[in-house]
Amino acid sequence: MDFFNVTFSASGVTTSVLIPPLFAFVLSFFTSMGGVSGAVLILPFQVSYLNFTSPAVNSTNLLYNIIGIPGGVYRYIKEGKMVWPLTWIIIIGTIPGVFIGYYLRVKYLPESGKFKLFVAAVLLYIGTRLLLGSLGKAPVKKADTATGPFVISNTSISLTRVSYDFKGETLRFNTISMFTLALIVGVIGGTYGIGGGAIIAPFCVTFFSLPIYTVAGPALMGTFITSIFGVAFYAMIPVNGATAPPDWPLGLLFGAGGFAGMYLGARMQKHMPERAIKLILAAIFYVIALRYAYQYFFC
Repeated sequence: MDFFNVTFSASGVTTSVLIPPLFAFVLSFFTSMGGVSGAVLILPFQVSYLNFTSPAVNSTNLLYNIIGIPGGVYRYIKEGKMVWPLTWIIIIGTIPGVFIGYYLRVKYLPESGKFKLFVAAVLLYIGTRLLLGSLGKAPVKKADTATGPFVISNTSISLTRVSYDFKGETLRFNTISMFTLALIVGVIGGTYGIGGGAIIAPFCVTFFSLPIYTVAGPALMGTFITSIFGVAFYAMIPVNGATAPPDWPLGLLFGAGGFAGMYLGARMQKHMPERAIKLILAAIFYVIALRYAYQYFFC
């Protein structure tokens, strides 16, 4: 296996070229079903197991999103499960939120420990709601048991409401409320590196009661767009006098595995019960929340 080992000059990481794509493939296969790219778990993997600890690890993580997410997005579009009004609301809300978050972190919140504890509590709350919903503690929606077409149709949008049909049910949500949620999520993601796209899908499920099948694609697309802006920020705007461009070869390896995993995950989504997808998302949220809580108490 030493034959496959390589040292990446930009990051100093030494590992087998097989590990990044394989890890990203397995992780993204499951997370993409719930609209999560998996980047929130790839980041600690890079830090803890690859010993990649410089600021460039963040931009490398975002590069993984840029390369990997199109696989899942393409599949969701092909299968007719992309709610475009929701997609654009997420993008329009999270992009300014991300930059507001960066500004707040640098200007007003250099010590992020206490807020990380707050974020951990929020994530635990959302994870618990997803868990209870998956265990049948929440009301069953018609879309969960209906047998109508597994595609999005009759989409409409106004300044106050978005509606669309899915599996025989007409689903609606308030435009302003969704935009506000996307903005808040973007600020949190930009400030503390959670990643807005990583948590927008569970918020849509828990607070707007939208089927996970219809929010996964828009959430991934939102993550893709914000990641492009994030990589540009790290690569071109100096932080403490230096830029932090990604380790391109390492990011491409992660992205290649992510592309295949997200494509297959999106393809398999319709065969997975929504309960199982919610359990996957709940597990991800618990892992992230416990990581932030650990950092607060022990780091």
